[in-house]
This record gives sequence, structure tokens and C-alpha cells, in this order.
Amino acid sequence: MHRPHLPHLRFKALVSAACCAVLGAGLLAGAGTATAAQTASEAAAQSVPKAAGSKVVGYFTEWGTYDREYYVKNIGTSGSAARLTHINYAFGNVTGGRCAMGDAEAATGRAYTAAESVDGVADTASQPLRGNFNQLRELKKKHPKLKVLWSFGGWTWSSGFGEAAQNPAAFAKSCYDLVENSRWADVFDGIDIDWEYPNACGDTCDTSGRAAFRNVMAAMRARFGSGSLVTAAITADASAGGRIDAADYAGAAEYVDWYNPMTYDYFGAWAATGPTAPHSALNSYSGIPQAGNHTSATIAKLRGLGIPASKLLLGIGFYGRGWTGVTRSAPGGTATGPAAGTYEAGFEDYKVLKSTCPATGTVGGTAYAKCGSDWWSYDTPATIGTKMAYKNQQGLGGTFFWELSGDTSNGELIRAIK
Repeated sequence: MHRPHLPHLRFKALVSAACCAVLGAGLLAGAGTATAAQTASEAAAQSVPKAAGSKVVGYFTEWGTYDREYYVKNIGTSGSAARLTHINYAFGNVTGGRCAMGDAEAATGRAYTAAESVDGVADTASQPLRGNFNQLRELKKKHPKLKVLWSFGGWTWSSGFGEAAQNPAAFAKSCYDLVENSRWADVFDGIDIDWEYPNACGDTCDTSGRAAFRNVMAAMRARFGSGSLVTAAITADASAGGRIDAADYAGAAEYVDWYNPMTYDYFGAWAATGPTAPHSALNSYSGIPQAGNHTSATIAKLRGLGIPASKLLLGIGFYGRGWTGVTRSAPGGTATGPAAGTYEAGFEDYKVLKSTCPATGTVGGTAYAKCGSDWWSYDTPATIGTKMAYKNQQGLGGTFFWELSGDTSNGELIRAIK
């Protein structure tokens, strides 16, 4: 789940975020064994695609500059900036039928010291723009080919999309006016819509109708024009009658440059007693708790709807999901609850897990680890390599990930992507 930072809740549980198809697509009503329609969809996806794209899109979280102390500068020093093609800045809010600033202090107000700044120069009280936006501007000066999109919504801030969808043109205008504000217009190259989820339930339930998402994306394209990027993060729920079926993603595809299907968080410790299962398997495996809860099923379903492979990016989480009270090393064990995490129970960054709980096995094209009574699943450079081979075979447009601060200081995971 993309969970935006709330200005009054800066620490621990609510500041970390992982995009997700939670509370696990496997918990949705009607999700069961693979249907004939799903099988046909997967078969359709095996048609020979065009050559794969090379987009590498990483989310940068607005709130990461607080207790995580992950600054725009770190995107450069880790080597990530040289490998990224696009950054999604998360998040702007959606409220009152409009796009709105998330945390203005973090975005435009915070004064960075020389040591914290991309260019090594301290901010001054008189400069017209400070904060993350100015740091992104400095990063783009060093990496002129790098593009930045402002992402709106996320898990916590998607409840406003229903009202916004009642007047898509007015909503799109408000977003354009904010993104293209003269103080920072040069920072952004477009907009990313992260609606979790149109005509379905996420943190809250939306009842705006199946056509609402298409209408919103059409309005965005009309207002932003062909010269700006318009993208969207979308559900990975491939179950029959699930979230993909709830909205017209195929119809909206003509208006977006690409989709980011959130192909992670299929399973997690919101199911406190298990069974343990990797949150971002590439393929199915014997004993998977819910049929279809894996990346290749999501991609097959979306391609089966007629969405071009070139408009689908492969999603990777730079974090793990974990349980405690587990006695079985292989997936499928019982648990007593979520494993302890630095910022959130059941959630931990790859940069921490690689040392504290190294991978002990692989299943379904991803890794898992058993250490003490804790059980974690996460991607490693090796399993990302497997996923890149799949991405190329499918002819997908590229790769995206949540989120930059989860990687090591030298960018192990993004190096495995590119």
C-alpha cells in the first residue's frame, strides 16, 4: 500500500510505506482457484511481445527525510540516480475534489545543510524554493535525462478520489495548476495517479463506478497534454471479480504512458497466524495459499485485457514482509503475528534484512529467510535478475520499485535492475 506521510504522524508505524495490493488480494471475496478465464488470459499473455523497454522508475517518499533521514542527495551517492530514468515523488494529497500539497514543509520549506544537499551548498533563508523540490531540481541538473513525476494518492490519501471523479476536468485542472506552479514547474515532468482503488476497497471503499478511473485519466491527459507524462499505479489483484475487474483499466490505458501494477504485498502478516508466503512471488508454486497471487498472473490478466506489454512495468519491493512465531523454514508455516520491524510491524527494508536475516531459500522466483522464529520474504539481487529475465521475455516497458530508501547505500537492488 502506498501510505502517505501525515504531517502529524511522522514516526514509526505510519511513516514507512509499501505499496500493496493489500489486505492481500488473497483475502478478497471470490478469490479462489484459477478459473478458465484466468487460464485463457495467461495463455494470451504468452504471445510474442515487442522488445522490452528499459524504464527504471523509483519512488521517493516525502516523509523519508524525517526519521529515515533519506535525502535526495542519497539518490545520487548510492549510484541510483545514474540508473533511474524516472522518480515518482510520493505523495501529494487528494482532498476536496482537488490535488493538494502533502507536507509543504518537507516539499518546499526545509532548509538543507551543505552536507545534506545534492550540490553541497547550504540553503539560505532568502532563496525562493527549499525542501525536497529544490533538491530534486539540483539532482536533475546533475542528471539531465532524469525525469520526475509527482504522485498523488496512495493508501492513506486515496479516499478523496471519489469526490474528485465527480468532476474529472476540474480535478485535472487543479492537479495541473499545482504540478506546474511557477515556483517548481521545472522540477516535474508529469503526474502519477495512485488511486487505491477505483470502484473497490483499499483503506476506504470507493463506489464511483467502473468508468470513473477511465474518466479521470482521460481528463488528466487532456489537461496535461502530450508533452507531459501521465502514469498510474494500479492494483495487482488478478482474481476473478477482483480489483482489476472493478475498473476500466483497459479503457484508461490509451491515456497513460504506462501503468505500475503493484506486484507485491500479495501476502503479509495482516494474516497474523499465516500461512507464511512470499509477498512478491514471480510465479505460482506448490502450496501457494491463494491461486493467482503472483506477478505473472497479474501481468497475464492485464495483457489479456488488451493492455500493451509496453505500457506495463514490473513492480519490485525493496523491502520484506515477515511473521514471528514460525517454526517451519519453508513457506506455509503457522505464525503468532508480525515480525518486529524498524518502522512498522511485519515490514523491514532490504538493507536491514540482508544482514539480520539473510535469505535461506527461494520459491516462486523470490527469496525467503528463516532466522530464529522470524520468517521473511523479500527480493535479492539474484531474484531480481530472474524477474528481469521475465520482464524481457514479456516485453514489458520497464521496472518500477517501492522505494528508494529500502536499498543499500551503494544501491545493490537497483544495480540488479540496471
